[in-house]
Amino acid sequence: MISIYTQHRQAEEWLQRYRGRSPLFACVLGFTETGLIPGISAAGATPADRQYTAIADAEFLINGVQTSPRYPLPSLHVGASPVLISRAIVEAQAIPVQLFNAGLPHTPAVAAIDLGGHPSRCLSTGQAMNWTIVHHLFEQGLLWGDKLADRATDSYLILGECVVGGTTTALALLTGLGINAAGKVNSSHPVCNHTQKWDLVKQGLATLPSTSDPLALVAAVGDPMQIVVAGMTIAASRKCGVLLAGGTQMLAVYALAKALAQSHSLLWNLEHVIVGTTRWVAEDPTGDTVGLAQELSSVPLIATQLSFATSRHSQLQSYEQGYVKEGVGAGGCAIAAHLSQHWTQADLLATIEALVDRYQTANDNLKKGR
Repeated sequence: MISIYTQHRQAEEWLQRYRGRSPLFACVLGFTETGLIPGISAAGATPADRQYTAIADAEFLINGVQTSPRYPLPSLHVGASPVLISRAIVEAQAIPVQLFNAGLPHTPAVAAIDLGGHPSRCLSTGQAMNWTIVHHLFEQGLLWGDKLADRATDSYLILGECVVGGTTTALALLTGLGINAAGKVNSSHPVCNHTQKWDLVKQGLATLPSTSDPLALVAAVGDPMQIVVAGMTIAASRKCGVLLAGGTQMLAVYALAKALAQSHSLLWNLEHVIVGTTRWVAEDPTGDTVGLAQELSSVPLIATQLSFATSRHSQLQSYEQGYVKEGVGAGGCAIAAHLSQHWTQADLLATIEALVDRYQTANDNLKKGR
């Protein structure tokens, strides 16, 4: 149920170390105005919907199926939110979840630790965030990474995200760090919109003065989630395992953490850190996730082999056509389900489909006015 794509020895040791352990899931929510550009993301049918995607996903992750959610999951052109995967697993396996608001346009309807950030401007401006906010969020990430690790000393943290447009800010961050990422990132589209992403990145980086400070790079073209999770990763890795749950975005976070540790002389334990995603990302034919991970040289990349090919639900089958792919820690949660309780493909599919059944019933009843 788990495949290893890079750094096989380190990945095998990580998986063996945390087999049978129950994790803590921390999901960091953020927003970038990059996500409002038409066509940049499929995580919300319209730009207006995308302002609420992270907030709606957060509410569902915590509360599950409700008859009248404050922020219903936004409709997608095709497919269904990956939070259905995450919620099904954390609900069934009683995985503790902690939400963090790194910078959202609206207040979540569920409890989330507010880190004092704000949404970032479009990366094409080259002035995505104020440096003082970036520095503050980095300090918050270090602080909370240490606190969370104390709750998972003999286990590991799943660090997930929800940032619409985040694969584009990831491309900008990776490129600014000197990594050859063009044409390698993923997206929620079945065919990645590489040209659109690259045009925005070139605009954003064109005004960036030569700097060796990763914080300045994040301020220019990043988003608030990246710097928080990088800080959490550095601090938590000193005490426990860290599963960076995502694809392109978490590879960018890993690269950022590595650059920050070096430039700020911070201790961290690379042997405790791994990137985990879905096979829809790892084997995306319109990107090159494995090649991107290899560019980072030291990062182990693993992926759940969860399949929706035989699902009863067309929204889930859409994942097999390349829609959605990942988000809200879905891949990491599926990896954890196998690691802690040895769940099989049949276990995962049955649990996720049962949640989708309940979700559809609640929606149908709402439409009927029950």
